[in-house]
Amino acid sequence: MTSTAPDSGTAAAADPDADPDADTAADTVADRSVAAPGSSPWQLARRELRRRPAVRVSLCIVLLFVLMAVGAPWLGALGGWSPHEFDKSAVDPYLGGQPLGALGGISPEHWLGVEPVTGRDLYARVVHGAQVSLLIAFAATAIVVLAGTAAGIAAGYFGGRTDTVLSRLMDLTMSFPSLIFMIALLSVAKDVNRIVLMTAVIGIFGWPGIARVVRGQTLSLKHREYVDAARVGGAGPWRILTREILPGVAGPVIAYTTLLIPGMISTEAALSYLGVGVRPPTPSWGQMIAESVAYYETDPMYFVIPSVFLFLAVLAFTLLGDALRDILDPRGGRT
Repeated sequence: MTSTAPDSGTAAAADPDADPDADTAADTVADRSVAAPGSSPWQLARRELRRRPAVRVSLCIVLLFVLMAVGAPWLGALGGWSPHEFDKSAVDPYLGGQPLGALGGISPEHWLGVEPVTGRDLYARVVHGAQVSLLIAFAATAIVVLAGTAAGIAAGYFGGRTDTVLSRLMDLTMSFPSLIFMIALLSVAKDVNRIVLMTAVIGIFGWPGIARVVRGQTLSLKHREYVDAARVGGAGPWRILTREILPGVAGPVIAYTTLLIPGMISTEAALSYLGVGVRPPTPSWGQMIAESVAYYETDPMYFVIPSVFLFLAVLAFTLLGDALRDILDPRGGRT
C-alpha cells in the first residue's frame, strides 16, 4: 500500500503547535530581500515619502511656494497689478479707505482683495512677499549649513586645539540673545540692502546648532574601518573629509537643513513684523501682517491672507523636514 506525504500547507494546518508568526516573518524577510538590492538611501527616501499622504501634500505645497517665489514677476503680472501700484477706485475714501466689496475687496480685478487706504493688490504683494521670504530663508539656510558643516567636520576630525577653539566659538555664538542682537543690529544699520543684511545676520547666529550635530557624527565616523583604511592607504585629510566623512554626515545634514528653513521663514517674518526687517514698499509676509493689525476688526481678510500663506509654508516645510529626519537620520529622530 502506497502512502503519500502531506504537503506543507496541510501539515501546517494539522499541527496545532505550529508558530502562527512564522509565515509573517518569512514574508517580511522576503519583502526586505526584494527591496534591499540596489536600493540607495535616496531610493528608500523616495519610497518612504510616497507611502505618507501628509508628506506628499507637504511636498506639493513646498514646490508650489518655490515656483511662486521663482516666478513671482510673471505670476504677479497675471493679476494685472504690480505690488506697488495704488488703486484708489478699489477703496472707499468716505469710510477710512476700506476696500469696496465683500471679503476685503475680492473681485475679478483683485483676486485676493486689496490693502485698505492704498488699494494695493494683495495677490501681487503676497506673491512677491513669497519671493522675499523664501529668498532670505534659503540664503540664510545655505550660510548656516555650509559654515556649520565645515566647522563641525573640522572640530570632530582634527580634535585637539582645533576642536577646543571651534567649540568655544560655538558656545560664544549660542550664548548671545540672538533675536535681541538681530533687532539691535538691524535697527542701527540704515543705508544698506536689508535683504542682504538680514540674510547675513540670521546666518551668523544659526550655524552653531548644525555644527554641533556634524561634530558628533564626525567623532563617531573618524575611527571607522573604511576611514582608517583610507588613512593607511595614503589619503590626505582633505580627501578623507570629502570622500569618507562628508557622505556619512550628509543624511543628518539634509534632514537638519529642511528643518532649518521653516525657522528661517518665521525669523524673517518676526523681524519684519517688528519693523526692523524688510522695509516698505518691498512686500513681506511679516510686514503685511504687522500692517494688518490696525485693520483686523474692519478688514479681517487683510490679516488672514498673509497669515495663511505664512502658516502653510512653515507647516509644509516642517512636516517634510520631520519625514526626512525619520528616514535619513532615524537614530537622531528617536532621540
